[in-house]
Amino acid sequence: MTDSRVLLRHTLATLAYRGAKAIRNAGASFAEYGSAETSRTPAKILAHIGDLMDWGLAMSEGRREWHDTAPLAWEKECERFFTALKKFDDYLASEKPLQVSAEKLFQGPIADALTHVGQIAMLRRMAGVPLKAENYFVAEITVGRVAADQASPRKEFD
Repeated sequence: MTDSRVLLRHTLATLAYRGAKAIRNAGASFAEYGSAETSRTPAKILAHIGDLMDWGLAMSEGRREWHDTAPLAWEKECERFFTALKKFDDYLASEKPLQVSAEKLFQGPIADALTHVGQIAMLRRMAGVPLKAENYFVAEITVGRVAADQASPRKEFD
């Protein structure tokens, strides 16, 4: 496996870790929280992240397709997030060739998804269900660990 694929897989594992923290114990009502009339709800943002992971996989396979998916119920959308991450990670872990550069995959769907996880974390604070801050540098991020079951935080703070 090339260094760039390992880095992409590590980034997906980081996205899973941070995403799991952002959506864990948010509560179903959080899904529809709105900070302004024109802003996306957390459910719409999470659906968009799932679409980004589907798009990254499609481009990896040489398909140029994008789908705007309507948000599912919060718990189902959370499941979809991890399912889409797993499919993308499985492809990156395979011997199948990338049909686009690793750099393009990072700068497009992956970096966008990281931004949106940050939006969800910010919306949690605004909605009154904040997360503890964390030193992510010391977090246990493991390539291939892209499911909801993530390591416990090593260093959180207020």
